[in-house]
Amino acid sequence: MTKAGLATLLLLILLAPARADDVADFFRGKTVRIVVGVGVGSGYDLNARLLARHLPNYIPGHPAVIVQNQPGAGSLTMTNQLFVAGPFDGTAIGASFNGMPTTPLLQPAAAHFDPNKLIWLGSTNRETQVTYVWHTAPVQRLEDLKTTELIVGAQAPGSTQYDFPVLANALFGYRFKVITGYESTPKIHLAMERGEVQGNGATNWTTIKLLNANWIDEKKIRVLGQWGLKRHPELPDVPLVLDLAQNDADRQALRLALARLEYGRPFFLPPGVPVERVAALRRAFDAAMKDPELLAEAEKSKIEIDPLPGEEVSELVKQVNATPPDVVARVRAAMEKK
Repeated sequence: MTKAGLATLLLLILLAPARADDVADFFRGKTVRIVVGVGVGSGYDLNARLLARHLPNYIPGHPAVIVQNQPGAGSLTMTNQLFVAGPFDGTAIGASFNGMPTTPLLQPAAAHFDPNKLIWLGSTNRETQVTYVWHTAPVQRLEDLKTTELIVGAQAPGSTQYDFPVLANALFGYRFKVITGYESTPKIHLAMERGEVQGNGATNWTTIKLLNANWIDEKKIRVLGQWGLKRHPELPDVPLVLDLAQNDADRQALRLALARLEYGRPFFLPPGVPVERVAALRRAFDAAMKDPELLAEAEKSKIEIDPLPGEEVSELVKQVNATPPDVVARVRAAMEKK
């Protein structure tokens, strides 16, 4: 190592404790908000609240961490606002639909942010999603969707509840009728019980187990298919939608849509947060994901923890946003169909 390089290394070593002290001094006495772009009671909301209960233990200075909900437009309202208006100091963390990073590709007019400029803290788990119907629904197999309409509830375009069934209509000739406007999965479930809708086109398997495990035990719902890059071990006999693709073009389109499930519960900071605070928050997130108390609480609540660090989420987002334009155009056209 040159003398100049050695001097730089020594300077960084000397500065590190001072920077750590600066981060602790900044966060001490402050409140960090986790802003969830989905309604109260949803799987995203419950994951965020679990994280909020344990994250303060690992942030230097131990600030209070609270959860606020700002549902709207498939998490776009919250994401657009944080990206444009901040705050940009590390006191606001976004928790969005996992489809949000691909929204600039698929809904460019609605997205006022660059997913590659967001600072990804991490994801609490990967996900497998399922299509499920009420036990009295006229459709009880995926094959039935080629001849029979199925009314499913969704929050908004950009959510898998909307995007996945609409894409399946385009690729496989299915007859999902998607009704949007529900604020959260629990409200879709209430609509299923009331007979307003007949099912849900795509929601996390973990969310169903968390919110309505009795439905599974009492056979009130039937799971028709699963969405993911591989089968969930608890669903060995449920068809994997990816396996239904008949050609490479269909498989590419599905892989673009399914990529979001690899970062199933993403958390981010708006751009411009000082690098030392970013590093501290990322390592706090990683440490919280290994906290024995968090893991015990998650197991009791049936919340699956399978985390990705922020650096891995960031790389996945970059890869997805480098999808060939022709594949993007095909998926976008499918999702724009009414």
